[in-house]
Amino acid sequence: MHKVLIISDSHGLTTELDEIKKQHPDAQMIHCGDSELDIDAPELEGFTKVAGNCDFDSRYPQEQTVEIGGLRFFVAHGHRHQVKRGLMTISYRAMEEDADVVCFGHTHIAGAEKSGELLLVNPGSIRLPRLRDIKTYAILEWETPAHVNVGFRTLSGEVVEELSIHTSLK
Repeated sequence: MHKVLIISDSHGLTTELDEIKKQHPDAQMIHCGDSELDIDAPELEGFTKVAGNCDFDSRYPQEQTVEIGGLRFFVAHGHRHQVKRGLMTISYRAMEEDADVVCFGHTHIAGAEKSGELLLVNPGSIRLPRLRDIKTYAILEWETPAHVNVGFRTLSGEVVEELSIHTSLK
């Protein structure tokens, strides 16, 4: 079983990042930006990470593409792709990278959707959620790309059923 923990927009939180990491010790980890921490902060150890519009450490990459368990993940904060106006620009960029999954933040709105061959995941924010009062992060789990589960969790690890989806990739 492959497992990826996706967090975004933690805006300076440290204890919460450590707690979430402890809840999912077997997961690969992605932070979609706006951690507001230095890139080498201990709380971000082990994360694939990118710069958000509130990250001022110039060592952060603007975007990354990583392969995990047979899936290609395109990771960007989303502010440079105008995700508040729609997902077309970030989708095109992800297709250029031959990605299967797009991980982004910036809007602070949790959600996952399949668009064509792409799975787009915004984990929401563990500090300042929008549209819901629930502070969230996401967990992707799969044995094969044909059966991918996207679950959303609260800071305490409770599943947010209404946001979760099951889909097929590849």
